[in-house]
Amino acid sequence: MNAEPRMMADVQAPALSAEELEDFTNKLVKALKTVYDPEIPVDIYELGLIYKVDVADNKDVAVDMTLTAPGCPVAGEMPEMVKSALEGIEGIGTVTVNMTFDPPWTPERMSEEAKLELNMF
Repeated sequence: MNAEPRMMADVQAPALSAEELEDFTNKLVKALKTVYDPEIPVDIYELGLIYKVDVADNKDVAVDMTLTAPGCPVAGEMPEMVKSALEGIEGIGTVTVNMTFDPPWTPERMSEEAKLELNMF
């Protein structure tokens, strides 16, 4: 008697442990810090342009981000730059980058490090 092959699509990836999630999150942040707004000498993470990063158990990643202004000259390129930086992480799944302008970005979203770099104190 031959057994029917089982479809693996029904099997869900095991949940990431807290340690695995922390390690993966650190890699995500490191990759995001390699992407710079071309008009500002500070990376997009420290500028506060990253609003949310969701990580699925299979390491698919969805990023919600914004720009300093809707008319930013790199508006069309920035999501691809972010996606490319994240796809360099070993073991990452599908990367989706969503652009939003709600809420609008303000300088208050910047880290202390970014404010110091731009002499905004």
